[in-house]
Amino acid sequence: MLEVLRRIVQEVNGARNLNAALATMVRRIRKAMRTDVCSFYLYDTEQECLVLMETIGLRTEAVGHVTMQPGEGLVGLVAERGEPLNLEDATAHPHFRYFEETGEERFSSFLGAPIIHQRRMLGVLVVQQQDKRRFDEGDEAFLVTMAAQLAGVLAHALATGTLSRPTQPDGQAVFTGVAASPGMVIGEALVLSPPADLDNVPDLIPTDIDYEVQRLKDAIYYVRDDIRATGERLASRISAQELALFEVYQQMLSEAALGQEVEKRIREGQWAPGALADVVRRHVQYLERVDDSYLRERAADVRDLGRRVLAHLQEETPQTPDTFPDRAILVGDELSVATLGEVPRGKLAGLVAVRGSSTSHVAILARAMGIPTVLGMVDLPLPRLNGAPVILDGHRGRLFVRPGEEISAHYQMLIDEEQALAEVLEHEQDLPSRTPDGHDVPLMVNTGLAVDAVASLKSRIAGVGLYRTEVPFMITERFPGEQEQTRLYREQLESFEPLPVVMRTLDIGGDKDLPYFPIEEANPFLGWRGIRVTRDHPEVLMVQLRAMLRASQGLGNLQIMLPMITNVDEVDDALKLLDRARIELAEDGVNVDRPKVGIMLEVPATLYQLEALAQRADFFSVGSNDLTQYLLAVDRNNPRVAELYDACHPAVLVALARLAEESSALQMPTSVCGELAGDPAGALLLMGMGFGTLSMNAPSLPRVRAAIRRVPMSAAKALVKETLCLPTPKAVRDHLEKRLGEWELAHLLPPKD
Repeated sequence: MLEVLRRIVQEVNGARNLNAALATMVRRIRKAMRTDVCSFYLYDTEQECLVLMETIGLRTEAVGHVTMQPGEGLVGLVAERGEPLNLEDATAHPHFRYFEETGEERFSSFLGAPIIHQRRMLGVLVVQQQDKRRFDEGDEAFLVTMAAQLAGVLAHALATGTLSRPTQPDGQAVFTGVAASPGMVIGEALVLSPPADLDNVPDLIPTDIDYEVQRLKDAIYYVRDDIRATGERLASRISAQELALFEVYQQMLSEAALGQEVEKRIREGQWAPGALADVVRRHVQYLERVDDSYLRERAADVRDLGRRVLAHLQEETPQTPDTFPDRAILVGDELSVATLGEVPRGKLAGLVAVRGSSTSHVAILARAMGIPTVLGMVDLPLPRLNGAPVILDGHRGRLFVRPGEEISAHYQMLIDEEQALAEVLEHEQDLPSRTPDGHDVPLMVNTGLAVDAVASLKSRIAGVGLYRTEVPFMITERFPGEQEQTRLYREQLESFEPLPVVMRTLDIGGDKDLPYFPIEEANPFLGWRGIRVTRDHPEVLMVQLRAMLRASQGLGNLQIMLPMITNVDEVDDALKLLDRARIELAEDGVNVDRPKVGIMLEVPATLYQLEALAQRADFFSVGSNDLTQYLLAVDRNNPRVAELYDACHPAVLVALARLAEESSALQMPTSVCGELAGDPAGALLLMGMGFGTLSMNAPSLPRVRAAIRRVPMSAAKALVKETLCLPTPKAVRDHLEKRLGEWELAHLLPPKD
């Protein structure tokens, strides 16, 4: 039976469209279970009824016309209960209802299974038999399994619009993903073609070998010209060493190198894309295994060149077009930082991607730039979105495609209200973040952007609470050298001097990969990331620490923070390297004082080692995003469980309150730099708990400052006491909303539906 199930699923997934898939499904299930009838009923959420969508065995004219409410008839009973129903004599059941138009009076036995996707009722799958027959456990298990398999296919089809609900307006569709950067925008979808994938090239036998060879040569010539032109454009902006990389690329693409081997495979019977992919993969695998570090670095170059040539062979459109809509909402399988840099800033209105997470580099930059972003939108039908009018809601993680007039008018009103609020709050941004009863709550900014993007904030902040040093590592093809890092860090420190700048050491892993240093793990967020990587590669950390120290010479505003700390040994090792770096620089004539060193509290284990950590550190900084994720055992970048991620979960708030209390007892300065700090309600809670400093993305500053200036510290402390007694995240959110409403601050919260 398992093999039969597998074949049905394959046929359904391989159908040309969903209607064909449903027809295939009911026929194959009826045959596999040897029944007289198999039918599929779709649950229409707007009309709150079940609609017969496909059948074999009942009258076909009933399709689309027979409807019933949950609880009505046997099908409605299955939907209402959300569990299978197995009856030998269906007509004897008190819920039985006869629908004349179906012609089902001939059938006695009934077996129905609900189709449920992530707790949502999608429909009911039914088989019926003319003879009185009690379906056995195997039959019931088969139908339940089939319904579970169908649930994902149906959910995807409903989301993408390939299966419209009977009453759904034509063309309008709503997609849901992970909210990665707040804000709302109405614009036009601009779909970026996915990069060429060397691992997913089908094996085809060429019909014209000479043609395949010629198009390979054309593709290589095209890429060589493109690389030459790129090198010429960048000649005045990069160093001679970096410019030499373009010459290396040219040499790799010469016919005596890559091209010759690929051509040989084509003449042996492969088509050009397949031959290219095989050759590139083989070279990459070899280079990644060799001992020579220089050759290992060339593996990334070969992979990149292979993708460029393959993209041309596949005749894909360029990653970025020549012209952009005025309000372009970029949509793609996966968006890169490089892509964002090619879009005119004034025209980039929003970002949407099938893959990606709320803590990815793109999401971090989007929040810092104030660009609404939703990632992890797994159901997007990319080919059909280009040029479509859309509404992007970065607060709730939604994308409305071809929205109707009513929803468009609603969102335009919300957008106008947000703009008006921003203008009102702008007038007080140079005022201190001080409560009405005289308590100062310093606000700092999280950044990883170029200096000119955030330096204008200097008069409005108490410093940089988190500078993400991984940014320069992500935008190069190799680990940046000490001089490169020194220049970047010096720019940051000079721009904000005398304000403190907290520089976090390299924090890669999890969902932040370097293209030249991939980390592939089954559980990346529980794996090799943060200090764990740099502890295993002290040569990388030493270069970074030396660059930070060298950059701070004569300024004195550098502070260093260590990420992903789990135990005190990691701190001790990092401090030893820091002291060694100071000694080495002193030998070179560069004398710098030891900067303050802080620890990121984001792993729950650190909450139980505060005293030992306080003996080694100068300050703590709470990474509330990861701390919440680890406390709740929820991957917030997984759309299936993202709704379980909530920094206002009672357990998270209790942990934060205790942390603030213990840190205060240890006289340890402690800040919060996660998303909770940038939420006005969350900021009031953190303030009331006793956290000394809040650090957030720049767009969050106005609302948080406004909340702090309007709520006394005494009221914030009372709010904490009230909130910690509540049992659920919803209860917490509702209470916060109620209190902010009473304080006439409801307008600072994200708009509701």
